[in-house]
Amino acid sequence: MVTHAVVNQPPPRVDVDEFAANLPLREGVERYEAGWATASLGQVGRFVGSAAFQRDAELANGHEPQLRAFDRWGNRIDEVEYDDGYHRIIAAAVAAGAHTSAWADPRPGANVARAATFMLFAQVEPGHACPVSMTHAAVPALAASASLSDEWMPRLLSCDYDPRLAADKTSALFGMAMTEKQGGSDVRANTTRALADGDGRWLITGHKWFCSAPMSDAFLVLAQTAAGLSCFLVPRVLDDGERNVFLIQRLKDKLGNRSNASSEVEFDGTVGYLLGEEGRGVRTILEMVNRTRLDCVHGSAAGMRQAVAEAAWHVRHRSAFGSRLVDQPAMAAVLADLSLESEAATAVALRLARAHDADASGADAAFRRLATAVTKYWVCKRGPGHAYEALECLGGNGYTEAFPLARRYREQPVMAVWEGSGNVIALDVLRALRRQPDAWQAFDAELAGARGVYRTFDQHHDRLRARVAACAASAEGDTAAAEASVRPLVAGLAVALQASLLIRDAPAPVADAFVAARLGPERGSLYGELPSALDLPALIARA
Repeated sequence: MVTHAVVNQPPPRVDVDEFAANLPLREGVERYEAGWATASLGQVGRFVGSAAFQRDAELANGHEPQLRAFDRWGNRIDEVEYDDGYHRIIAAAVAAGAHTSAWADPRPGANVARAATFMLFAQVEPGHACPVSMTHAAVPALAASASLSDEWMPRLLSCDYDPRLAADKTSALFGMAMTEKQGGSDVRANTTRALADGDGRWLITGHKWFCSAPMSDAFLVLAQTAAGLSCFLVPRVLDDGERNVFLIQRLKDKLGNRSNASSEVEFDGTVGYLLGEEGRGVRTILEMVNRTRLDCVHGSAAGMRQAVAEAAWHVRHRSAFGSRLVDQPAMAAVLADLSLESEAATAVALRLARAHDADASGADAAFRRLATAVTKYWVCKRGPGHAYEALECLGGNGYTEAFPLARRYREQPVMAVWEGSGNVIALDVLRALRRQPDAWQAFDAELAGARGVYRTFDQHHDRLRARVAACAASAEGDTAAAEASVRPLVAGLAVALQASLLIRDAPAPVADAFVAARLGPERGSLYGELPSALDLPALIARA
């Protein structure tokens, strides 16, 4: 069978320590005071890099969740069945604290360690990260009700995973049901209603257009009361063991994120419990939204790391036209550029995680208000193009489902859409610039810490200062003009933040390359169009 001899193909990329292999991630963990987590992160890195975990990722995405609305006798059960591989993955992620470890042990660097754990799992299988992220983000919303927090918090902080819908569970995962078909991101247009039923119970009626992870144990739901839009905790199972009314109408047939079930649900007298003040639902979920936005950044950065790792593995093991692909200048430029993008995303993701720690200063709290939205806009939008370019490095193999980058290419857009697509985020940045001057001052101080090294960066920073000042001055003037030009402003802020971090913390070849390739006059529009005279081997070594 000479025609079936396999030559010049890379060996399987399995049994890799994904934490040890990710130099920017390891450095960031140490930089932001989470070195105490190195041993556990190494365990996670080896676990997610194993052949068995990769196989479970394939199974969870190949055998998609299935809706079982009725049992065999016609009773309504509204259950979603997942492949066993999905259950093994999410159980391992919860056991490692990828959901709520930063809340359970809020020491310096806790959110950095949690972010690194989350990113390692999401690097290989991103779909399960949705309920993991929502559980993490639900914690600050629960603080709005002491009684609900006392009841649910021990379960959220548990590292056990129990897939049953049952009242006697000692652990819990949370989902969300916010958006509706007529409003989408404009949640104030919601029509779902909630009526008080006595003893703290409310009865909710309405249709939710997107409800993610419908087999979660409880959900944060927005509904209208006489006082206005309010936030409710809706359990799947009531205290007496009876199932709450939670009618799953269908599962969404999505571009990516296939292992995670997203659904439409109908509430019909569904029991909920008020979280926070009636009529102040948006305020109640505000910190939750910020946390899930940050996890979108973490998920996008994790996807970039997977793309770089797979591309680097391929081009180091495959030859064409007489030499290894990695030794060919055009390919070297592409790989170096992909690595540069991934490192910048990782750097800003971990910096933001540290700013969300319990011991964060007032300046960091102001910084994260603006920086989280700015970064969510940019890094998540860079994800799909980055995944495509990495896929192309593998040629035809990359376009097949036998390799993970086709799945990653479909996955990356969800982080840009979830918790506010581009315009929603950009307008949020505009509001912060106009209404919260302390947020811009903290952001500006972060950029100023990198001045004096590269004239190109300093000039970019000066232009940003002038544009932000003009934006603030137009607060009572031409709102339409400010909104029309806000996207390039947000992009400029995002790249400046990444550059400032790399200038201060990354090796000189990385900072040189990023400033020249993202801010300089020779910057290209596609990956691999790098300016001349950069140290490509140094960049590739970090891939």
